[in-house]
Amino acid sequence: MKTMQKLAVNTIIAAAFLALAGCSGMSRQDQNTAVGAGIGAVGGAVLTGGSAVGTVGGAAVGGVIGHEINKR
Repeated sequence: MKTMQKLAVNTIIAAAFLALAGCSGMSRQDQNTAVGAGIGAVGGAVLTGGSAVGTVGGAAVGGVIGHEINKR
């Protein structure tokens, strides 16, 4: 089971890096949202042991926080 959790976390990290590669044409706020969602997904996966609900929840919370960081 630990191997599956490690695989899930590594897959999420790889997907986050690929998604961030497409951020060059985005506004700063959009970039912050994407980065926040990626970090939140990884954090949620780690904290819940690779649970899909934890990963999605972490991504949602991280995206909202990232979106609000540079709001003026």
